[in-house]
Amino acid sequence: MIYTNATRMRSFFILGFPGLSPQYYGPASALLSFIYLAIAIGNIFILAFVVYEKSLQKPTYLVFCHLALNDLTFGTVTLPKIISKYWFDDSFVSFYGCFTQMFFVHYLGSVTSFILLVMSLDRFIAICIPLRYPVLITNNIISVLCGFAWFIPLPLMVAVVLHALTLKFCKSNVIAQCYCDHISITSQACGEDVEIVQITTLCMAMFCLLLPLAFILCSYSTIIVIIMKMSNAAGRKKTLSTCTPQIFITCLFYLPRCFVYVANTVGFSFSLDVRILLILLYSLFPAAVNPIIYCFKTQDIKQTLIRKLKRTKIGIEIKLSV
Repeated sequence: MIYTNATRMRSFFILGFPGLSPQYYGPASALLSFIYLAIAIGNIFILAFVVYEKSLQKPTYLVFCHLALNDLTFGTVTLPKIISKYWFDDSFVSFYGCFTQMFFVHYLGSVTSFILLVMSLDRFIAICIPLRYPVLITNNIISVLCGFAWFIPLPLMVAVVLHALTLKFCKSNVIAQCYCDHISITSQACGEDVEIVQITTLCMAMFCLLLPLAFILCSYSTIIVIIMKMSNAAGRKKTLSTCTPQIFITCLFYLPRCFVYVANTVGFSFSLDVRILLILLYSLFPAAVNPIIYCFKTQDIKQTLIRKLKRTKIGIEIKLSV
């Protein structure tokens, strides 16, 4: 699959896990299918539950809905292709199809970062200036802020894709990953412009990840300081519980990425299989786990679910007794 002429590049080959024996292709596709079902069912449930339950249509839960929609879209963009590789031995993706997937992978990752910023802003105002919260944070304002979270990365990621399309691809068409991403694609390019494209993309990625992260760290640091200053232990616990889900979700998104970055910086190298597994985990694990955090760590959602289950149980018992 080595190409010596850039004009012959027509498709890319998704490598997946190079060390995986063919006898495990079936279990691997089954596991990936289960992960996709978990992502789809969990996030669709959150979206439908908040839309159906009028009492949950508040700013905090609207942010959860935007994040759930983002997670659902990311899983749909990335998993079906790698599932089809191991299930149907379909490893090839068209040239422009690969660039399209690359766009959505990086765009949706950037959107997640900005939605987490909106989430931290919501908690910052609710805890630090609670009297101003009903005025500063409304459903309309949250919708506008989340709209910006979807819009801001859009022109940046379009520019990243168009810039990468200017490269000449004369190496291999093998994507050493489970999906098409910028590093995997541009590593197959040649010419003096490759380094410029990679550096430009890195700067945009740092803007989309580090700028929101800086605000998020400041927000939650301030929140923790204020909580620690509270004299009432019960009040501290209650206040902390209101931002625990957001902190968990933020940690799931940023900590694995920071670990991989720091490990690479200090010279700790991973095997190709381990590197691909780590990237797959920090990309998809939050999307599968976030709905569980919403349900079990958010009091309003948990209590509403319990009430619904009790009513359903009582209704079934009445029908059986009749």
